Amino acid sequence: MGIRSVPMTMGVPKGCFAVYVGETQKRRYVVPISHLTQPSFQDLLSRAEDEFGFDHQMGGLRIPCEEEAFLDPTSHISRS
Repeated sequence: MGIRSVPMTMGVPKGCFAVYVGETQKRRYVVPISHLTQPSFQDLLSRAEDEFGFDHQMGGLRIPCEEEAFLDPTSHISRS
């Protein structure tokens, strides 16, 4: 299973977690937990922490970057 955009009304499947991506308008993505071990995803999380910290008011993990910046490295993980 790869990363996909899902409405906030949908639940998160077992083995996945939700991420809110975007600078102003947030889109919710469901990401397989296995992505957490991938260096490119860890780098993305580290950059988000350095720039924005981990105080997430939405109640979920937030990566405040453009969607393309999120989808590019994560799409490579999904293909491998």
